Amino acid sequence: MTYAVVGCSDCGALWVVEGRPDTSGCPRCETRHQFSKLRKFVETDDEDHAREVRASMLANRAGHGEAFAELDDFTTLGDFAEDAGMSDDEFLDAAGVDTEEVSAVEERVEQSGRSLGKREAVRTALRELDEPTESEVKAFAAEHGVGGDYVERALDKLRRAGDVTETDGGLRLL
Repeated sequence: MTYAVVGCSDCGALWVVEGRPDTSGCPRCETRHQFSKLRKFVETDDEDHAREVRASMLANRAGHGEAFAELDDFTTLGDFAEDAGMSDDEFLDAAGVDTEEVSAVEERVEQSGRSLGKREAVRTALRELDEPTESEVKAFAAEHGVGGDYVERALDKLRRAGDVTETDGGLRLL
């Protein structure tokens, strides 16, 4: 398989194209281009090499070429990203979430083996957890791929509709 780093003639975006398709769409401006007419900065059989060339070109454009050159290779960037910042537990602790409660919810979800939609994840948390707090509902919903912002909006709607009551921080589905 071949990989090519190509550039958009309309907006200047760079992306990697696999193979030799008839057309390719710019990921930034969504313009369709005939592959044969796209400017190819590099063509290679190594996908990582193509990604590295694209990343280097973007770093040079942004004036960060020297910093990028200090990396051993493109995959090292992924290793640095994994090591940077806080762990998941540190992040949850800083956000005021009890990680032990999250672990307990994880175990319950894994044992149940279910996959829930957004709305159903919130309602199931309210039904199955014993007077859960908002953070416990968020943790339960997060295990089903539901973001905290959605949980907040859903709980607000349920409160306004009179479907949920809150007493001393504990929520109960009516």
